Amino acid sequence: MRGRRSGANLRRRVTDTQTLTPTTPRVVEGSNGLLLEIDGQIVPNYDATLVPFEEGDVVTGKVVRIDQDEVLVDIGYKSEGVIPSNELSIRKSVDPNEEVELGEEVDALVLTKEDQDGRLVLSKKRARFEKAWRRIEAAAESGEPVEGNVIEVVKGGLIIDLGVRGFLPASLVDIRRVQDLDEFMGQKIECKVIELNRSRNNVVLSRRAVLEEERKEVRQQILDRLQPGQVVEGSISNIVDFGAFVDLDGIDGLIHISELSWSHVNHPSEIL
Repeated sequence: MRGRRSGANLRRRVTDTQTLTPTTPRVVEGSNGLLLEIDGQIVPNYDATLVPFEEGDVVTGKVVRIDQDEVLVDIGYKSEGVIPSNELSIRKSVDPNEEVELGEEVDALVLTKEDQDGRLVLSKKRARFEKAWRRIEAAAESGEPVEGNVIEVVKGGLIIDLGVRGFLPASLVDIRRVQDLDEFMGQKIECKVIELNRSRNNVVLSRRAVLEEERKEVRQQILDRLQPGQVVEGSISNIVDFGAFVDLDGIDGLIHISELSWSHVNHPSEIL
């Protein structure tokens, strides 16, 4: 009797175990892989909704949390991505609250899908870096100016935030030498790319080239407007022995000493 009861118990345990073992999930036909059938139940296939990506890919997500040293971003993955504060911007000192806003959509490069703490780690500055290089290379080829904010004053010039760190030598900041570079801090300026080296992350800029080009255009517009015999007004910009220079809205005209007066003039300063 005992043997028969033991056998019955064994059969019951085997049956119970088989009942607890789930069947293989089956994709519901016509659901595009978004639904699964498991043990007769229809459930969402969450894995099918995950965004496929690899390390080095650029993904887009929404900022869902801003902390003092990092930002959390929802990119449609099983866990939120983390952007450390030093991966938000090329600036040396970064306040996450100044770089992003809650709900803002940002592009970020995948640094690692799972670090030692199991976190998905992203970089906003490196995603911007890749886009910036393509834009800078195109500008260098076409001769079009690039625009960025002055973020640092360094020895010998300025650092411009272009998505990469662009160097603007002091001698190329303006047409005339600038005595105090600090006055440009925080300003948005346009520059021409005059040197580019991707392997060294080296971008050299010239604001003077942009200003000279603008001056050339203004000069040509004024010259096109002037006609022989036309009377114009201007301000004296310089007096020399042989005459006087007159500023005509950005272009200098010379009045020779012989044209200053009907009477003889020994030096322009006698009448100007």
